[in-house]
Amino acid sequence: AKPSSECAPAVPEKPAPKKSKGKAGCNIPTSLNPLDQTCIHPESYHVAQRFLSLVGGSVDQIGSAGLKHCVESKVNTSCVEELAKKVDTTPETLKLIIDGLTQPPGFDIRQNFGQADFKRGIVSMSDLRVGAVLTGRVDNTTLFGAFVDIGVGRAGLIHKSNITLDKLPVSQRRRSLVLGPGERVEVRVLNIDVKRGRIGLDLIRVLQ
Repeated sequence: AKPSSECAPAVPEKPAPKKSKGKAGCNIPTSLNPLDQTCIHPESYHVAQRFLSLVGGSVDQIGSAGLKHCVESKVNTSCVEELAKKVDTTPETLKLIIDGLTQPPGFDIRQNFGQADFKRGIVSMSDLRVGAVLTGRVDNTTLFGAFVDIGVGRAGLIHKSNITLDKLPVSQRRRSLVLGPGERVEVRVLNIDVKRGRIGLDLIRVLQ
């Protein structure tokens, strides 16, 4: 006999039809997950749930002042590295999760974008030049850096090696989030690959 599905429930039940893949036992959501409205990647949802349990919060509190207070209190009493070990993830991933949990549900980093964030005359990748200094907003953060919208239809990447403490405001060096979605930044173009649609950026400073 073939082994039963890995997702089969522990309690004996009637044999499932052969076509069944045991989706119910795999915890696949049937309704909207509040985490879907955040910048947290689905692969990190289980880590986000563990962190919420650790701080005493729930997904229904995402973006609330109460959850933000709980998260900040926990971060202030334990360093991010220590908390990351407790929830079995990396500090970089936990920082992104903290960002997603403390922003309002459905937060759109583009909602406050204005023409003043972008330089006139630079509207496409062909207008870019290596060494050009531009302003933009952080579009998304990943384990390897931050993507910035600089108004050319393609986000540029600031590699994590170029996000150093000396380029951040003093107040920002002490918080758990180094760079978060929606932050205004000044950047320098390091390289342009028009064929592959890639733009490399260096962080100059965070704009207040």
